[in-house]
Amino acid sequence: MARRRSGGSAGARTLARRRAMQALYQWQLTGQGSKDIILQFAAEEDHQRADHELFRELVREVIEDREALDRDIGEISDRSTDQLDPVEHGILLMAMYELKHRTDVPFRVVINEAVELSRAYGAEDGHKFVNALLDRAARKYRQPETSVQS
Repeated sequence: MARRRSGGSAGARTLARRRAMQALYQWQLTGQGSKDIILQFAAEEDHQRADHELFRELVREVIEDREALDRDIGEISDRSTDQLDPVEHGILLMAMYELKHRTDVPFRVVINEAVELSRAYGAEDGHKFVNALLDRAARKYRQPETSVQS
């Protein structure tokens, strides 16, 4: 099911993804509910420039659908999700959600944003793992789109 495109500029969507990655990291460490995390992040000054709708959707839907997203990651990974660094795990959950449910966002944008986040915030070579995994996921979930652009 394709969701409608969030409003706002590309910069606001990039910031929303960065903020969602930070929120998902916090969630993994604290176990807080999505509503509390969303309210906390929304109160921060930096959040005003982000695409609020995309941020809320990513945090809420990833937390709600975590088990299925983890299964999806496990199907294309040689590592179990409990072995993943929390930063890369959050990024993969978010990107996997977008690949599966936000077909209005080109798969290359999803992968690029995730790789850039993992370069900036993840382990030293984590971006290579994220890139490889999401490339496999894109071929699985966006096959018609990937075959046209290959």
